[in-house]
Amino acid sequence: MPANNGSAGGTRLVIVESPAKAKTIAGYLGRGYIVESSIGHIRDLPEKAVDIPEKLKGEPWARLGVNVDHGFEPLYVVNPDKRAQVNKLKQLLRDADELFLATDEDREGEAIAWHLREVLKPEVPVHRMVFHEITPQAIRDAVSNPRDLNLRLVDAQETRRILDRLYGYEVSPVLWKKVKPRLSAGRVQSVATRLVVERERERLAFTPAHYWDLQALFDSNKPEERPRDFTATLTGVDGRRVAQGRDFASTGTLKSSEVLHLSEAAAGELAARLQGASFAVRSVERRPYTRKPYAPFRTTTLQQEASRKLGFSAKYTMQVAQRLYEQGFITYMRTDSITLSETAIAAARSQAIKLYGSAYVPDKPRVYTSKVKSAQEAHEAIRPSGEEFRTPGETGLSGDMFRLYELIWQRTVSSQMKDAVGESISVKVGGRSSSGENVEFSASGRTITFYGFLKAYVEGADDPSTDRDDSEKRLPNLAEGDALGLSRLDVAGHSTKPPARYTEASLVKELEDREIGRPSTYASIIGTILDRGYVFKKGTALVPSFLAFAVVNLLEQHFGNLVDYDFTAEMEKVLDDIANDRAERVPELRRFYYGHEGDAGLKEMVTDLGDIDAKEISSFPIRGTDIVIRVGRYGPYLDRDGARVNVPEDMTPDELTAEKAEELFSRPTGDRELGQDPVTGHLIVAKDGRFGPYVTEVLPAPQEEEGAPKRRTKKADAAKPRTSSLFKTMSLDTVTLEDALRLLSIPRVVGELEGEEVVAFNGKFGPYLKKGTDSRSLASEDDLLTVTIEQAKELFAQPKQRGRGRAAAAAPLRELGDDPNSKKPVVVKEGRFGPYVTDGETNASLRKGDTVEDITIDRAAELLAERRERAPAPKKTTARKPAAKKPAAAKSTTAKSATAKTTASKSTASKTTASKTTASKSTTAKSTTAKTTTAKKSAAKP
Repeated sequence: MPANNGSAGGTRLVIVESPAKAKTIAGYLGRGYIVESSIGHIRDLPEKAVDIPEKLKGEPWARLGVNVDHGFEPLYVVNPDKRAQVNKLKQLLRDADELFLATDEDREGEAIAWHLREVLKPEVPVHRMVFHEITPQAIRDAVSNPRDLNLRLVDAQETRRILDRLYGYEVSPVLWKKVKPRLSAGRVQSVATRLVVERERERLAFTPAHYWDLQALFDSNKPEERPRDFTATLTGVDGRRVAQGRDFASTGTLKSSEVLHLSEAAAGELAARLQGASFAVRSVERRPYTRKPYAPFRTTTLQQEASRKLGFSAKYTMQVAQRLYEQGFITYMRTDSITLSETAIAAARSQAIKLYGSAYVPDKPRVYTSKVKSAQEAHEAIRPSGEEFRTPGETGLSGDMFRLYELIWQRTVSSQMKDAVGESISVKVGGRSSSGENVEFSASGRTITFYGFLKAYVEGADDPSTDRDDSEKRLPNLAEGDALGLSRLDVAGHSTKPPARYTEASLVKELEDREIGRPSTYASIIGTILDRGYVFKKGTALVPSFLAFAVVNLLEQHFGNLVDYDFTAEMEKVLDDIANDRAERVPELRRFYYGHEGDAGLKEMVTDLGDIDAKEISSFPIRGTDIVIRVGRYGPYLDRDGARVNVPEDMTPDELTAEKAEELFSRPTGDRELGQDPVTGHLIVAKDGRFGPYVTEVLPAPQEEEGAPKRRTKKADAAKPRTSSLFKTMSLDTVTLEDALRLLSIPRVVGELEGEEVVAFNGKFGPYLKKGTDSRSLASEDDLLTVTIEQAKELFAQPKQRGRGRAAAAAPLRELGDDPNSKKPVVVKEGRFGPYVTDGETNASLRKGDTVEDITIDRAAELLAERRERAPAPKKTTARKPAAKKPAAAKSTTAKSATAKTTASKSTASKTTASKTTASKSTTAKSTTAKTTTAKKSAAKP
């Protein structure tokens, strides 16, 4: 039901995107308003062939949904699941005398508003109502100050949609033919996948370097000092700097011969020569330390910080933020801006003074300027809504909504507080060895004398070994020439590490730094590459699959421009130019699809695929061996001169070393003959398959009568060999013929109860008995072979248990700690679907890359949070409504022709920066309309 504040036949219809947003806004509007939701986009390009109008199915461009030969006119169809909602909106509009389109104030929201106007065809005044926070005052201001539709934003969104459709629908079929069916390519998703793959390539090519230094514990000889001792590291010998990690290349070699590379033996010998040496402070350098507050959140920094501090995925962060926004707790959460309104600045300063005192707030407000070069729209930063901020405790929120609001509130308030100040100290300690070597040790420290904004908020870090901004390292009060005592001297070994894999937070940062894609789309992009199997998580790290290597290999070699980082970033600038009236849609689309000035376009790239060697694309030699990793239809496998072995599903690329590959080949392949079945005479063999080890029988080839014509037997009609998976307690190299024959007896008829057969099955979820439509689980796989009809009778006499608790509760595999959301202890358990984490209320299976041994409480909390989010909403029963009136005849859908452009605005039939009429983007063919210097912008009312 719409949120109805009006009298019968309410006068103003307000349409937003979501029911939650509609409910909140309806509470702020007075009588005379009906607030209803479109439930997102109401129409889009067709997803399936059945959605294409019958008369257009023969058109060569119909499969794309874009008429590439006629001005790249999109074919829009109302989504099948939105037809009922569209009819409902039309019914409500009949009783309204004004229409307010109150969708989000960004390109996507502007496009939804335009589609609503085109489909609903209102005959009443239409207003564009915009706001960036849902508060009573903001909503009243938005109603009082509407604007026209911004068609430049609509053009930019439509161009992006068409680009993505052309890319996906033209390139994905290439992947189907050359790599694997049902794969997908995307303009930004493929580039994001390439980033993850390139990082893994760097890790694979990396050679660690090993180096040593000395760690000394010095005594200041000042009993009154706290601390009295301090640790220093050897940094120089006879004027040569001792090599550190940064001095080595990724090949494991030194970048410069001027530094001293100490081996373990050399470091140990030097330590021996320093025993009994005298040490003194050579220099003390003190510098003021200042740390400025962090800017308020924008979309990407919120995603990064929620990942670091709360363990949220980018997608889940945006889902929680969306709920906070729609319920009026924060401002709009898709923004590139870090600026705050004067009202927000005043609210943040007032709250900082109230909580921390005026000494923590500067005399003048802080003003932040965005560093994002191509900020999309002029929103505020993400902040608590309203003219006065509610503290987290005053919101009444709980769970993840509370935690995310608290993070936003802390960041916003701290952004208007004073700098943190203190002192940084660097100390050099010198001495001479017994052989006269001049050695130098270094130590550094930091003290904070005024915490400033750090009282309210400290930013997290991607590298857990990084010191937090509020951390201190105190040194004794030292002066040049002070004599020191040597309490301990240790040889310390180090190894260089390969570049860290991306996490969701660091991948978001990398995409933004390279200006690839829009910040508002990063969450869905990461979600897509995870869902498609191109990337999986190991802890918080994003690991590319072997499939991703094959896809990126093909795209780099044959579609280089499409996954080029600069090219992809340039396309975002083109979309910005269209939004800002500096470029036109059709010429840019033509350049992308057909090419320009010698540069091949997308159409040419996908036309000739003959030179793509599918086998070569999906093959990756393992360095130092004759073994090749290949990506096949059923997953990755190793190939050596025709001999094959499957690669374990959860194995990461950098784990598949030459030694590991040899180990996989040394394992039993499973193609082991066990003997003949004494009853049938068929050969029984053990094999290793995609879903694990199994035994099967080899059926003899069917006999053909001499001279009889050969007949093709349908696969469904062919005789099928008996097959059975090995029990978990069995292994390929020890299974016997007797074991195999017992396994092949499953399903086993146990006997008869109440006139029905009782059969023992080994099912997908474990062993069980079945009697008609009734079933009971068995305690172990061995019971399949031993259970008697008497035992079966007892089992069926017991009530049927459901869920993971049907067996006696097993002890947890691990205890991880308390879930930050539910505050309940989280444990890892073994279930029928495999290991899972649970807090006693919510269960979440471990994903590919997660292991029982390595999973952390942060990762478990993320899995549980995502599982809660996916939980279905309770079903609501609603009264049956009378059938809607028959809608008007549907519009035909053909392409619009390009519009000739002059120096002035477009006529009523074409787009303008103010509004689009129904004619401007009708789904019937559009005539070419010239712009003239006297043309006027069309009114919002058609």
